[in-house]
Amino acid sequence: MKEDIIFNLKQVHQRIENACALSGRNVSDVQLLLATKTVPADRIRMAIEAGETLLGENKMQELRDKDSGLKDLNIERHFIGHLQTNKIKDVLKYVSCIQSLDRLEVVQQLDKQLQKEGRNLDVFVQVNTSFEESKFGLPPHEVLSFFQNIKKYDTLNIKGLMTIGLMDVDKEKMQPSLRLLRETRDLIYAEGIEGITDLKLSMGMSQDLELAIAEGSNMVRVGTSIFGNRFLGKEIWNENMDSMG
Repeated sequence: MKEDIIFNLKQVHQRIENACALSGRNVSDVQLLLATKTVPADRIRMAIEAGETLLGENKMQELRDKDSGLKDLNIERHFIGHLQTNKIKDVLKYVSCIQSLDRLEVVQQLDKQLQKEGRNLDVFVQVNTSFEESKFGLPPHEVLSFFQNIKKYDTLNIKGLMTIGLMDVDKEKMQPSLRLLRETRDLIYAEGIEGITDLKLSMGMSQDLELAIAEGSNMVRVGTSIFGNRFLGKEIWNENMDSMG
């Protein structure tokens, strides 16, 4: 099993390198985040021992359950699932970044809890660039006003934008939703919001990481290509069931 994970990691890193070369980008500009939903801690540990350090979890319960098996390791964990306000305090125990910010209510509750703890937190704003009802995230046309609101909260370090692109067998249908995230970032830049600079793009998974890198992704979230299929026989792109990566 460990040999399989190591082999898969090498394959994914090669895909990232090839995509960067084709796009004229430096491979150091693209991070690999391991999407570890449903993956047991012992298998995650195998990937970490192979050199990975960045993990993403979708559910609070998995963050908690896997903590004892991973807390001795030098890793960084991000929360990449839909965040409920009643889980904020617990999620903050385990993560250094939340990538799924999409509601002012969550912003306010995060700020309140972070002030209590006397700390700041890195965040990404999630955008629904495929316009699918099954996915969370702000509509692109609401992102600018959302940024203007959340920049007032000093506890939040706004690091970038995140999306789950449209999944399809036709690459021509998939690419526009990834391009739209980059274009949304460019619109934010054009507005010149004070303090909002160097926004990263978190997009691209097992199926579309090459397309995402071509469109400027700085972080690809990959699970299936490393750990295998978690829901055999099913294609799941409903965030209420949590996309796999």
